[in-house]
Amino acid sequence: MASIITPSISAPPDWARRFHADGYLVLPDALAPDEVQHLRDEALRICRGERGRVAGLRPAGPTDDDEEVIRRHACVHFPHKLSRPVHDMLAHPAIVAVLTAVVGPNVKAMQSMLFTKGEGRPGQAWHQDEFFIPTRDRSLTAAWIALDDATVDNGCLWVLPGSHRPGVIYPDREHDDARFDCTSEAYDFPYRDADAVPVPVRAGSIVVFNGYLLHRSLPNRVPRGLRRALVNHYMSAESLLPWFTPPAGTHIGKWDYRDVVMVAGRDPYAYKGCPDLSEPLIRPDRDGGCAR
Repeated sequence: MASIITPSISAPPDWARRFHADGYLVLPDALAPDEVQHLRDEALRICRGERGRVAGLRPAGPTDDDEEVIRRHACVHFPHKLSRPVHDMLAHPAIVAVLTAVVGPNVKAMQSMLFTKGEGRPGQAWHQDEFFIPTRDRSLTAAWIALDDATVDNGCLWVLPGSHRPGVIYPDREHDDARFDCTSEAYDFPYRDADAVPVPVRAGSIVVFNGYLLHRSLPNRVPRGLRRALVNHYMSAESLLPWFTPPAGTHIGKWDYRDVVMVAGRDPYAYKGCPDLSEPLIRPDRDGGCAR
């Protein structure tokens, strides 16, 4: 039986127009201060190991300083598997309103990431999320939720407006740029760094952007300060998700990664179930050794 979720609010018509033109949209102050603080508290509990096992997490003792613990790792993948507040944030009404306007009425989430970028931590080089999470219908959309004020100095997002419109996945390569973490960088695209614009936002704001949009972040250069963010990824529920390696004997054309969470509308593949496939883990970084 198909599962059905009805969104609670509607997006203004110009949201979709601006999103499709520029590839991104900013929702200022979408979260209340108490919501932001609750997520910060959950981030600390996750990094202390209090919410469950995270592969690669350094154990934190009861006397370990919270400020040191939150800075140990730059990124935790799949925190929604550990925390109910983080899981609930997948379907926050402000996010769902935009998703149903720009993706369609039926939307599923497949990933969350918790970034806790302390001072001196690197950013990420130019990349397109659709390169890492391929969808059949080019519907991948990210919601970047600021848990601190994100500024040019502490490593806010930078985007190349309109770079999503060609619908091209650009080549990628390894890099040795110490400003960025271990993920590969996109290159050979028809845009210059000078074309990029920063996207500074206040804590509680959300940046929603297309999976083909070229974006990056720079290191946190503030002498003492965090730039925490929760990032969720979504796509249309109608599209199969050929993510990771398919099971043996499964043709890539039929492979559908089903560890997903419905956030709006009807799931046409509900009969397949939603097996627990992914595991919360720490992304390797330059301090911990690049996984290459």
